[in-house]
Amino acid sequence: MPNRFRSLLAPLQRIELAIDAIIQPVVFMGMVALIGVITLQIVSRVFFSAVGWTEEVARFLLIWITFLGATLAFQRGRHIAVTFLVDALPGRLQQLTRIAAILVVLGFMIALIVIGHRYMQMQSFQKSASLRLSMTYVYAIIPISAALMAWYALVDLVELIVKGPQATDTGSPTAEEPPP
Repeated sequence: MPNRFRSLLAPLQRIELAIDAIIQPVVFMGMVALIGVITLQIVSRVFFSAVGWTEEVARFLLIWITFLGATLAFQRGRHIAVTFLVDALPGRLQQLTRIAAILVVLGFMIALIVIGHRYMQMQSFQKSASLRLSMTYVYAIIPISAALMAWYALVDLVELIVKGPQATDTGSPTAEEPPP
């Protein structure tokens, strides 16, 4: 069975790298846009009359940046985790425990996809106050980021199965910080 997964691992990791290559610049551009919008808001309030849409755009950008940033942190293994008990277990039991943890994460992410999609649909009639933008676009990030994190968890699961009991880290090689 691990041989089957071994042939899947390389393509999964390439897809993971491609997703990461898209999300990183999107988060960066979102941060740049957020800084620009907040600067415009401050300057317009101090020197002119306030630009009404800036607060709303800043809020929506912050929501998207937060969820996409959380996705990148998940992919790099940067979320808080207490692993000292798992690390103390013998090899095979440690692997099984990590697999169980990844399966729990996958279950949670699938539930978040479903709940996020339902919430997005419930809010589809609502429009934002100043931009009159459908709130569907704002809340769409919930199932999107959950799907991305589920994908990353799936890649970690396959990697853990391929590496076997000697695996010490569930993160893929792409989970490391990119070189500067």
